Amino acid sequence: MSKTIEGILSRVRELGAQAFVVTSPVNRRYLTGFTGSAGTVWISESKRALLTDFRYIEQAKGQCPGWEIIEIDEMEQAIARLISAEGVKAVAIEASHVTVHQFKSWQKAFSAEIIETEGIVEKVRMIKTPDEIEKIRRAAAIADHAFAQILPLLRPGVTELEIALELEFTMRKAGASGVSFRPIVATGERSALPHAEPGNRVFANGDFVVMDFGCVFEGYCSDMTRTVLIGEPTEEHMVIYDLVLRAQLESLAAVKPGVTGRQVDSVARDIIADAGYGQYFGHGLGHGVGLEIHERPRLSQKDETVLEPGMVVTVEPGVYLPGFGGVRIEDLVVVTESGREILSSTFKELYVVE
Repeated sequence: MSKTIEGILSRVRELGAQAFVVTSPVNRRYLTGFTGSAGTVWISESKRALLTDFRYIEQAKGQCPGWEIIEIDEMEQAIARLISAEGVKAVAIEASHVTVHQFKSWQKAFSAEIIETEGIVEKVRMIKTPDEIEKIRRAAAIADHAFAQILPLLRPGVTELEIALELEFTMRKAGASGVSFRPIVATGERSALPHAEPGNRVFANGDFVVMDFGCVFEGYCSDMTRTVLIGEPTEEHMVIYDLVLRAQLESLAAVKPGVTGRQVDSVARDIIADAGYGQYFGHGLGHGVGLEIHERPRLSQKDETVLEPGMVVTVEPGVYLPGFGGVRIEDLVVVTESGREILSSTFKELYVVE
């Protein structure tokens, strides 16, 4: 991590600052390993410190080797004292992780100029280390296991909420510390809602069932989606499912170093549009996954980020027909030196509940 810190500090210097204050809980954990709920990171030419209160001092000492742990009572005054003690003329902050009220208070309390920054740590986080990738791989394996366990439970008469709860319980029982987001289980016409909340609707013959879920393993997330069908498929069911599957497989094959998020997105988007369903695919193709379920980069029409080895992204095209239902298929993918490694191992052929 020392190379990471030096890289961050180099960027801070380029912006004309001599210190960097990190207030994002996720970025704090990424940099220091600290999992407590209160703390701020201080990075300067002479000090790498975690500032926290009495409740977390012993925890921080155990989780943050190589970091100075400073016990504080009031964060604002503690930072102000560091600024004065080190003669800092300008301090960089994470603008998107500071409230307007906090920013105004800091302007009054700090003797240094405040320089607003965006995405300094997030940019570093896009490239995962082998250890991070292994944790994501473990989280993906737990999700695959959970899906296999709930397949026998899928039948007419069960509810969305019952299956969502079973997914969460199974992932926790298999070693997950929690879910990476509340599982989506949407059946029938509700499967056309990309982010439907699971409710009491029961599975019925003729329903697509979209299940989007993931878990957290040692802080890192997984994310996958599979769509199944209750009862005998019609021609319309097969046309939509086969279209989404083809778009997903071909866009997966496009993931490799050197292409942009926009270029990968366009592979799936063009296939779906050429089939006449472009208006029914209204979200981006995918997103980065790591300590957070949605990270940079994005596979979207606007993201020009060039994919690099070590990035972990989802590939999840969908078609959603109001009043009928929807299909989404999603895998987790690591960008490798030669192409990609797919972390989700669950089959993608249409599973029909008879």
